[in-house]
Amino acid sequence: MNDALQPEPVRIGIVSISDRASTGVYEDKGLPALQDWLTRALKNPISFEPRLIPDEVDRISATLIELVDAGCSLVLTTGGTGPALRDVTPEATLAVAHKEMPGFGEQMRQISLTFVPTAILSRQVAVVRDRSLIINLPGQPKAIAETLEGLKNADGTQKVNGIFAAVPYCIDLIGGPYLETNDDVCKGFRPKSAVRPAR
Repeated sequence: MNDALQPEPVRIGIVSISDRASTGVYEDKGLPALQDWLTRALKNPISFEPRLIPDEVDRISATLIELVDAGCSLVLTTGGTGPALRDVTPEATLAVAHKEMPGFGEQMRQISLTFVPTAILSRQVAVVRDRSLIINLPGQPKAIAETLEGLKNADGTQKVNGIFAAVPYCIDLIGGPYLETNDDVCKGFRPKSAVRPAR
């Protein structure tokens, strides 16, 4: 088969941030949830770069820089975004940012607010560093999926857009690979001028 017809390969960093999971007190559920969802959502061949680290600002920032430098076009973190004293993921993420992308955090909170009023306590951010998009996601696997793919009506139509619908076009704009989504999981949106011909 012609390689030109294959979706571009993509390298994705997935980072679970938890003092207790990183020391083995309990099993990490963030990395498997991220890997499972992305594998279902994208048609691209994915090379995952998983990291399980404690809630330490310098360690988180260093890990994000390492993953960007390793060629990850997308880096997703889970955990450490609440108001507790040890929750420092947003600070560590903003510290490595070249640009902030506030719309992602706003939409994540909107999605979560349909379930719980405490969604306003979440502080997830998204940033661009070089040619990489870094997004902080919630800590629970169910919330990760809801945030990424949005909410659907009973008939399967989209009720609230998930944040991942905007990720492929954002990565286009910052010079990354062309991400192709499995529309039954999450349909990526691009303006007509940015859509490549169907293969």
